[in-house]
Amino acid sequence: MATQKHRDRDAASNSTEGELLTIHNAFHQGQYQAVLDFDTSSLSQSNVIPARVLKLRAQIATGDVQGAISNSQKEQGPDFSAVKAFAQYTSGDNAGATKLIEELVESSSENATVQILGGIVLQANGRTEEALSLLSKHQGNLEAIALITQIHLQQNRTDLALKEVTAARKWAQDSLLVNIAESWVGMRVGGDSYQSAFYVFEEMAQTPSSTSSKSLISQAVSELHLGRLPEAEAALNQALQNEPKNIEAIANAVVLATIMGKTTEQQQYLEELKKGQSEHPLLIDLEEKSRLFDQAAGKYSAKVSS
Repeated sequence: MATQKHRDRDAASNSTEGELLTIHNAFHQGQYQAVLDFDTSSLSQSNVIPARVLKLRAQIATGDVQGAISNSQKEQGPDFSAVKAFAQYTSGDNAGATKLIEELVESSSENATVQILGGIVLQANGRTEEALSLLSKHQGNLEAIALITQIHLQQNRTDLALKEVTAARKWAQDSLLVNIAESWVGMRVGGDSYQSAFYVFEEMAQTPSSTSSKSLISQAVSELHLGRLPEAEAALNQALQNEPKNIEAIANAVVLATIMGKTTEQQQYLEELKKGQSEHPLLIDLEEKSRLFDQAAGKYSAKVSS
């Protein structure tokens, strides 16, 4: 007999493989305008709110954060409160976002949107165990699985990330999100897995129906792991042509310019990144490494010969 969790998992799977498949895939491929343009008029009642949430998240992703906050405040329920909190976090109001997420976790931790967006905000604040605890309440939600995988990779627990995607692969074989999460793990595992990850991201980036700046950045990162620097540069340049202010494209351009020894370009991209997102993880990491270097260097003094 199927357990309740199995029934809930199957229901969640069916919703993303049925009438929400197109909008889900568009969102996770980074095709945010397609999400905003998606016609929801014929959706069944149970899928109206999930589709509305994806549209609001796409609105945030395209930079209209205040519009998303305003629109989410017009709606009732924990889904829209979670979207508002995520929009606040994106706009820099981390304190307000965290407070709202804490309240939602207390009252609505079984809500899928609260789990996903709450998990993102908590992890961004370094509250990893709380984020994992919240995400683990999911009932077959593939985005929750992808986020858990991502968190484990940030923890350098490739074994746990691999376990997560392997389990998901058994019941969501053709899922785009599972393919993406498996490719993230592959780029950490290395070896032949680099090439497998590249094939997934290249197909997304070069197929007209799925291409986006997000997929081009993913292709560039996989090219970088394979040591194909000119190809990585070409993919990143294409992403930046499409979206000159795309923060992740700029951050990866900093890394690539550093590896290629293009000092002038590296400094230009660094300045753009500081203007676009002064608290970006790459900048925080660079600042920390600079501090540690100065600390280590301070322990040594140059010997002066007489």
